[in-house]
Amino acid sequence: MALLKVKFDQKKRVKLAQGLWLMNWFSVLAGIIIFSLGLFLKIELRKRSDVMNNSESHFVPNSLIGMGVLSCVFNSLAGKICYDALDPAKYARWKRWLKPYLAICVLFNIVLFLVALCCFLLRGSLENTLGQGLKNGMKYYRDTDTPGRCFMKKTIDMLQIEFKCCGNNGFRDWFEIQWISNRYLDFSSKEVKDRIKSNVDGRYLVDGVPFSCCNPSSPRPCIQYQITNNSAHYSYDHQTEELNLWVRGCRAALLSYYSNLMNSMGVVTLLIWLFEVTITIGLRYLQTSLDRVSNPEEPESESEGWLLEKSVPETWKAFLESVKRLGKGNQVEAEGADAGQAPEAG
Repeated sequence: MALLKVKFDQKKRVKLAQGLWLMNWFSVLAGIIIFSLGLFLKIELRKRSDVMNNSESHFVPNSLIGMGVLSCVFNSLAGKICYDALDPAKYARWKRWLKPYLAICVLFNIVLFLVALCCFLLRGSLENTLGQGLKNGMKYYRDTDTPGRCFMKKTIDMLQIEFKCCGNNGFRDWFEIQWISNRYLDFSSKEVKDRIKSNVDGRYLVDGVPFSCCNPSSPRPCIQYQITNNSAHYSYDHQTEELNLWVRGCRAALLSYYSNLMNSMGVVTLLIWLFEVTITIGLRYLQTSLDRVSNPEEPESESEGWLLEKSVPETWKAFLESVKRLGKGNQVEAEGADAGQAPEAG
C-alpha cells in the first residue's frame, strides 16, 4: 500500500509544478545565503588563525560553502524540471532521470542536516583549539624581533582590546610566562638578576600584565604591574577590590563569540533544510503523479501521487534485499575473475 497517497487532476499538477518552480528559485537564494554564511565564518576564523592550534575549526565553514554551491546547482536543475513538467513532450526527456535525481536530493538533505548539527556540536573541539592556540600565542608575545613571530604581540593586544579579555583563562596566566623581551630588560639591575635566578627555567616572571588587559572604564589609573603587591599601591587590596583589568579570559570570550555565530548559522541552516525537504517531497509527488497518468495523450485525466510506493517497513526490506543482491553480484564477479586467472597461471 502506497504511503500518503494523494489524487491529482491536471489543475492540481500544474499548480504543484508552478509552486515547486517558484520554491526552487527561492531555494537557490537560500543556497547563496548558506554559501555567504560559510564564507563569513571562514573569514572570521582566518582573522584569528594565529591563536588557533589547527585547521579542524574550518570544517564547518568549508562544509557550508560546499553545501551552498550544491544547493544552487540542484535547485536550479529542479526548477528547470518543474518548468518542463508542464509540457508532456519536454517532461519525457527527464522522466528516466527523476528517480536518481530524487535519491541524490535525499542524500543532499541528509548531509545538509548533519552540517547543521555540526554547527551546534563543534564547541568542544573549538575550545581545545583556542586554548592551545592562545597558550602558544602568549608564549611568543615577547618575540618581537623573531621573524615569523614579530606580529604576535600586536595580534594578542588587539585581541584583548577587541574582546575585552585578558590571558587564556584569566589575567593570572600572564604571571606564568615571560612576556617581556630580554631586549628591554636591564641585566645590570639587581632586581632583574634576582628574579631570573629565582626561576628554575631562568625566566623573568612578574605579577603584571600587558597594557591591553586594562579596562578603560575603571575610574582608577590602570594597575598592570605588581598586581598582587598591596603595599606597592595606595589604598589597594587585590583580593577585595575589583581590579581595573579585564577579568574574563580570551578563550571564553572567543568561544562565546564563535559559538553564538555558529549557533545562529545552525538555526538558519536547519530552516533551509526544512525548506529543502519540503521541495523534495513536492518533487516526489509531482514525479509519481505524472508517471501514473493513465493516458499521456489525455493530460486532463486524474492520477495518484505518493511519497512511497509501499509502506515504510516494506520499503526498508526491499532496500536491504537490493543491497544484498548487489553484494552477491559483486562476489560472483570476483569469483569468476579468480577462476579465469587460475587456468592462465597453469
